[in-house]
Amino acid sequence: MTSKLRLHGFNNLTKTLSFNIYDISYAQTTDDQQAYVAYINREYDAERLTQILTDVVDIIGANILNIARQDYEPQGASVTILISEQPVEPTASQIEESPGPLPETVLAHLDKSHITVHTYPEVHPVDGIATFRVDIDVSTCGVISPLKALNYLIHQFDSDIVTVDYRVRGFTRDVEGRKHFIDHEINSIQNYLTDVTRADYQMTDVNVYQENLFHTKMLLKNFELDDYLFGDASRNLSYEQRRDVEQRLRHEMLEIFYGRNMPY
Repeated sequence: MTSKLRLHGFNNLTKTLSFNIYDISYAQTTDDQQAYVAYINREYDAERLTQILTDVVDIIGANILNIARQDYEPQGASVTILISEQPVEPTASQIEESPGPLPETVLAHLDKSHITVHTYPEVHPVDGIATFRVDIDVSTCGVISPLKALNYLIHQFDSDIVTVDYRVRGFTRDVEGRKHFIDHEINSIQNYLTDVTRADYQMTDVNVYQENLFHTKMLLKNFELDDYLFGDASRNLSYEQRRDVEQRLRHEMLEIFYGRNMPY
Protein backbone atom coordinates (compact mmCIF):
# COMPACT_ATOMS: atom_id res chain seq x y z
CA MET A 1 0.00 0.00 0.00
CA THR A 2 2.84 2.40 0.87
CA SER A 3 4.45 2.33 -2.59
CA LYS A 4 1.06 3.02 -4.28
CA LEU A 5 -0.11 5.76 -1.91
CA ARG A 6 0.50 9.27 -3.26
CA LEU A 7 0.67 11.62 -0.28
CA HIS A 8 0.08 15.33 0.14
CA GLY A 9 3.34 16.29 1.83
CA PHE A 10 5.04 14.19 4.49
CA ASN A 11 3.79 10.88 5.90
CA ASN A 12 2.61 11.95 9.38
CA LEU A 13 1.83 8.49 10.74
CA THR A 14 3.67 7.53 13.94
CA LYS A 15 4.53 3.85 14.31
CA THR A 16 5.67 2.70 17.74
CA LEU A 17 7.00 -0.71 18.75
CA SER A 18 7.31 -1.26 22.53
CA PHE A 19 8.95 -4.21 24.26
CA ASN A 20 9.11 -5.58 27.77
CA ILE A 21 11.74 -8.33 27.73
CA TYR A 22 12.34 -10.50 30.81
CA ASP A 23 15.30 -12.77 31.60
CA ILE A 24 14.80 -15.01 34.66
CA SER A 25 17.55 -16.62 36.75
CA TYR A 26 18.10 -18.15 40.19
CA ALA A 27 20.85 -16.99 42.58
CA GLN A 28 20.87 -18.86 45.89
CA THR A 29 23.23 -16.96 48.19
CA THR A 30 23.44 -13.27 49.03
CA ASP A 31 26.87 -13.09 47.42
CA ASP A 32 25.55 -14.68 44.23
CA GLN A 33 22.57 -12.32 44.18
CA GLN A 34 24.88 -9.33 44.37
CA ALA A 35 27.15 -10.90 41.75
CA TYR A 36 24.16 -11.40 39.44
CA VAL A 37 23.21 -7.72 39.56
CA ALA A 38 26.87 -6.77 38.99
CA TYR A 39 27.01 -9.15 36.01
CA ILE A 40 23.89 -7.62 34.45
CA ASN A 41 25.25 -4.12 35.00
CA ARG A 42 28.45 -5.11 33.14
CA GLU A 43 26.79 -7.13 30.40
CA TYR A 44 24.10 -4.55 29.63
CA ASP A 45 25.69 -1.25 30.56
CA ALA A 46 24.94 1.98 28.71
CA GLU A 47 27.74 1.39 26.22
CA ARG A 48 26.46 -2.07 25.23
CA LEU A 49 22.87 -0.81 25.02
CA THR A 50 24.00 2.06 22.81
CA GLN A 51 25.55 -0.41 20.39
CA ILE A 52 22.34 -2.47 20.30
CA LEU A 53 20.23 0.62 19.59
CA THR A 54 22.71 1.82 16.97
CA ASP A 55 22.21 -1.50 15.20
CA VAL A 56 18.45 -0.95 15.38
CA VAL A 57 18.86 2.47 13.77
CA ASP A 58 20.74 0.79 10.92
CA ILE A 59 18.10 -1.91 10.55
CA ILE A 60 15.13 0.43 10.29
CA GLY A 61 16.96 2.90 8.05
CA ALA A 62 17.57 6.13 10.04
CA ASN A 63 20.17 8.76 10.90
CA ILE A 64 21.39 9.39 14.48
CA LEU A 65 21.01 13.00 15.65
CA ASN A 66 21.84 12.65 19.33
CA ILE A 67 22.61 9.99 21.96
CA ALA A 68 21.96 10.39 25.69
CA ARG A 69 22.97 7.52 27.97
CA GLN A 70 23.36 6.89 31.68
CA ASP A 71 24.48 4.08 34.00
CA TYR A 72 22.74 4.23 37.38
CA GLU A 73 23.78 3.38 40.93
CA PRO A 74 23.26 0.85 42.31
CA GLN A 75 21.91 -0.77 39.13
CA GLY A 76 20.34 -0.22 35.73
CA ALA A 77 21.04 1.87 32.64
CA SER A 78 19.17 4.02 30.10
CA VAL A 79 19.87 5.12 26.54
CA THR A 80 17.86 7.49 24.31
CA ILE A 81 18.70 8.06 20.64
CA LEU A 82 17.06 10.78 18.55
CA ILE A 83 16.90 9.84 14.88
CA SER A 84 16.11 11.70 11.64
CA GLU A 85 15.34 10.98 8.03
CA GLN A 86 18.17 10.35 5.57
CA PRO A 87 18.49 12.70 2.59
CA VAL A 88 18.14 9.64 0.33
CA GLU A 89 14.96 7.73 -0.37
CA PRO A 90 14.55 4.55 1.74
CA THR A 91 14.80 1.28 -0.14
CA ALA A 92 11.75 -0.86 -0.85
CA SER A 93 12.82 -3.42 1.76
CA GLN A 94 13.06 -0.75 4.48
CA ILE A 95 9.50 0.51 4.05
CA GLU A 96 7.97 -2.95 3.65
CA GLU A 97 6.30 -4.34 6.79
CA SER A 98 7.91 -7.78 6.80
CA PRO A 99 10.16 -9.79 9.16
CA GLY A 100 13.45 -8.03 9.80
CA PRO A 101 16.86 -9.66 10.28
CA LEU A 102 18.20 -11.76 13.12
CA PRO A 103 21.36 -10.46 14.89
CA GLU A 104 23.83 -12.15 12.54
CA THR A 105 22.38 -10.50 9.44
CA VAL A 106 22.21 -6.82 10.45
CA LEU A 107 22.53 -4.21 7.67
CA ALA A 108 20.64 -1.10 6.26
CA HIS A 109 19.95 2.75 6.03
CA LEU A 110 17.43 5.08 8.19
CA ASP A 111 14.25 7.73 9.25
CA LYS A 112 12.95 9.86 12.21
CA SER A 113 11.84 10.01 15.87
CA HIS A 114 13.45 8.19 18.81
CA ILE A 115 14.60 4.89 20.31
CA THR A 116 14.89 4.31 24.05
CA VAL A 117 15.95 1.48 26.36
CA HIS A 118 15.84 1.14 30.15
CA THR A 119 17.01 -1.83 32.24
CA TYR A 120 15.68 -3.05 35.59
CA PRO A 121 17.67 -5.86 37.27
CA GLU A 122 16.30 -7.08 40.60
CA VAL A 123 16.62 -10.09 42.91
CA HIS A 124 14.13 -11.38 45.46
CA PRO A 125 16.24 -11.57 48.67
CA VAL A 126 14.38 -14.62 50.07
CA ASP A 127 13.42 -16.73 47.04
CA GLY A 128 16.59 -15.97 45.06
CA ILE A 129 14.59 -15.38 41.87
CA ALA A 130 16.47 -12.84 39.73
CA THR A 131 14.41 -10.95 37.17
CA PHE A 132 16.09 -8.75 34.58
CA ARG A 133 13.66 -6.54 32.63
CA VAL A 134 14.46 -4.46 29.56
CA ASP A 135 11.98 -1.84 28.28
CA ILE A 136 12.52 -0.74 24.67
CA ASP A 137 10.58 1.74 22.51
CA VAL A 138 11.21 2.19 18.80
CA SER A 139 9.14 5.09 17.46
CA THR A 140 9.27 6.30 13.86
CA CYS A 141 7.44 8.71 11.57
CA GLY A 142 7.08 8.35 7.84
CA VAL A 143 7.29 5.24 5.71
CA ILE A 144 9.98 3.25 7.50
CA SER A 145 8.88 0.45 9.83
CA PRO A 146 10.02 -0.25 13.42
CA LEU A 147 8.77 -3.82 12.87
CA LYS A 148 12.08 -4.43 11.11
CA ALA A 149 13.81 -4.38 14.51
CA LEU A 150 11.52 -7.00 16.07
CA ASN A 151 13.55 -10.19 15.59
CA TYR A 152 16.91 -8.55 16.20
CA LEU A 153 15.93 -7.14 19.60
CA ILE A 154 14.34 -10.36 20.84
CA HIS A 155 17.53 -12.27 20.08
CA GLN A 156 19.87 -9.65 21.58
CA PHE A 157 18.73 -10.61 25.09
CA ASP A 158 18.13 -13.90 26.90
CA SER A 159 14.41 -13.40 26.36
CA ASP A 160 12.29 -15.77 28.47
CA ILE A 161 9.14 -13.63 28.32
CA VAL A 162 8.46 -10.88 25.81
CA THR A 163 5.47 -8.57 25.62
CA VAL A 164 5.26 -6.50 22.45
CA ASP A 165 2.94 -3.62 21.59
CA TYR A 166 2.69 -2.07 18.14
CA ARG A 167 0.55 0.98 17.47
CA VAL A 168 0.03 3.27 14.50
CA ARG A 169 -1.15 6.76 15.54
CA GLY A 170 -2.22 9.91 13.78
CA PHE A 171 -3.10 10.16 10.11
CA THR A 172 -1.65 11.23 6.80
CA ARG A 173 -3.38 12.65 3.71
CA ASP A 174 -3.19 11.53 0.12
CA VAL A 175 -3.09 13.98 -2.80
CA GLU A 176 -6.91 13.96 -2.95
CA GLY A 177 -7.18 15.03 0.71
CA ARG A 178 -8.40 11.68 2.04
CA LYS A 179 -7.09 10.70 5.49
CA HIS A 180 -5.21 7.42 5.97
CA PHE A 181 -4.89 6.15 9.55
CA ILE A 182 -2.56 3.29 8.60
CA ASP A 183 -0.45 2.74 5.51
CA HIS A 184 0.05 -1.03 5.61
CA GLU A 185 -1.89 -4.22 6.28
CA ILE A 186 -1.37 -5.99 9.60
CA ASN A 187 -3.45 -8.44 11.66
CA SER A 188 -0.79 -9.66 14.13
CA ILE A 189 2.73 -8.85 15.28
CA GLN A 190 3.41 -12.56 14.86
CA ASN A 191 3.38 -12.07 11.09
CA TYR A 192 6.66 -10.17 11.40
CA LEU A 193 8.54 -12.79 13.40
CA THR A 194 10.87 -15.20 11.67
CA ASP A 195 10.14 -18.94 11.61
CA VAL A 196 12.98 -19.41 14.12
CA THR A 197 11.40 -17.01 16.61
CA ARG A 198 7.89 -18.42 16.20
CA ALA A 199 9.18 -21.94 16.80
CA ASP A 200 10.89 -20.91 20.05
CA TYR A 201 7.93 -19.23 21.78
CA GLN A 202 4.37 -19.88 22.89
CA MET A 203 2.42 -16.79 21.85
CA THR A 204 -0.95 -15.15 22.35
CA ASP A 205 -2.46 -12.00 20.83
CA VAL A 206 -4.74 -9.24 22.11
CA ASN A 207 -5.47 -6.93 19.16
CA VAL A 208 -7.80 -3.94 18.74
CA TYR A 209 -7.98 -3.63 14.98
CA GLN A 210 -10.20 -0.56 14.84
CA GLU A 211 -7.64 1.32 16.95
CA ASN A 212 -4.59 0.02 15.04
CA LEU A 213 -3.33 -1.46 18.32
CA PHE A 214 -1.62 -4.87 18.39
CA HIS A 215 -0.33 -6.79 21.41
CA THR A 216 1.56 -10.09 21.51
CA LYS A 217 2.84 -11.99 24.54
CA MET A 218 5.62 -14.57 24.15
CA LEU A 219 6.82 -17.32 26.52
CA LEU A 220 9.92 -19.39 25.77
CA LYS A 221 8.93 -23.03 25.18
CA ASN A 222 12.11 -24.90 26.07
CA PHE A 223 13.15 -24.93 29.73
CA GLU A 224 16.53 -26.33 30.80
CA LEU A 225 17.11 -25.66 34.49
CA ASP A 226 20.90 -25.39 34.18
CA ASP A 227 20.44 -22.40 31.87
CA TYR A 228 18.76 -20.51 34.72
CA LEU A 229 21.15 -21.22 37.61
CA PHE A 230 23.67 -18.53 38.58
CA GLY A 231 26.78 -18.98 40.74
CA ASP A 232 26.83 -21.68 43.46
CA ALA A 233 23.33 -22.85 42.54
CA SER A 234 24.70 -24.31 39.30
CA ARG A 235 26.84 -26.76 41.34
CA ASN A 236 25.45 -27.24 44.84
CA LEU A 237 21.73 -27.96 44.59
CA SER A 238 20.38 -31.37 45.57
CA TYR A 239 17.83 -33.17 43.41
CA GLU A 240 15.00 -31.99 45.67
CA GLN A 241 16.30 -28.42 45.65
CA ARG A 242 16.61 -28.44 41.86
CA ARG A 243 13.01 -29.59 41.53
CA ASP A 244 11.83 -26.87 43.93
CA VAL A 245 13.83 -24.16 42.13
CA GLU A 246 12.48 -25.30 38.76
CA GLN A 247 8.91 -24.99 40.05
CA ARG A 248 9.60 -21.52 41.41
CA LEU A 249 11.20 -20.35 38.18
CA ARG A 250 8.33 -21.68 36.08
CA HIS A 251 5.85 -20.03 38.46
CA GLU A 252 7.66 -16.70 38.14
CA MET A 253 7.62 -16.92 34.34
CA LEU A 254 3.92 -17.77 34.20
CA GLU A 255 3.00 -14.87 36.51
CA ILE A 256 4.90 -12.44 34.28
CA PHE A 257 3.44 -13.95 31.10
CA TYR A 258 -0.16 -13.77 32.33
CA GLY A 259 0.35 -10.47 34.16
CA ARG A 260 -1.11 -11.52 37.50
CA ASN A 261 -0.25 -13.23 40.79
CA MET A 262 -1.05 -16.94 40.71
CA PRO A 263 -1.39 -19.58 43.47
CA TYR A 264 1.85 -21.43 44.03
